[in-house]
Amino acid sequence: MSRRLFQTLTVAAAALVLAACSGEQPPQFRNTDITGADYGKGFELTDHTGTERSLEDFRGKVVTVFFGFTQCPDVCPSSLATMSDVMRELGADAERVQVLFITVDPERDTQELLANYVPNFDERFLGLRGDAEQTGTVAKEFKVFYQKSGDTSGMNYTIDHSAGTYVFDPEGRLRLYVRHAESAENIAADLKLLLAGN
Repeated sequence: MSRRLFQTLTVAAAALVLAACSGEQPPQFRNTDITGADYGKGFELTDHTGTERSLEDFRGKVVTVFFGFTQCPDVCPSSLATMSDVMRELGADAERVQVLFITVDPERDTQELLANYVPNFDERFLGLRGDAEQTGTVAKEFKVFYQKSGDTSGMNYTIDHSAGTYVFDPEGRLRLYVRHAESAENIAADLKLLLAGN
């Protein structure tokens, strides 16, 4: 092999290595990356202050969405408590995060009840509700399962429901699915990546 050919091949190989190194690598999320999902496109509901809300209202913030109900004995309060821990982990960056709790029990979860329940975990959290039809529509859009169980003849029923959290980036794109019982540390790490523009 001639010296000139060797030099040409060496330069070409180096260029390929540099191109590979300079190419953007996908972020290494700790939770499930669902970027590009064709569901969870939005909602139109009322928050616990009586204000009409849509996903667009929170553009510029990372948004987390969890479906539950106020009389939930364990999954819902533990999920909200974890998000409260996440906000503490984020420090000043927490101001760029909006936590939303959408009730799947509009029959019992009134605006007043949500206002007394959700902010107890963090005053910045918002509870959202709709009527039965709106709730069904939003749950379907997010592929969330819920149904009454137990004593369904009156108001002492419970509700079986999906227990994960959806995360949107500041551009309003659905990016992550967080399974129930994930650590606050791992969630905070992923939210920091999204806040950094990943």
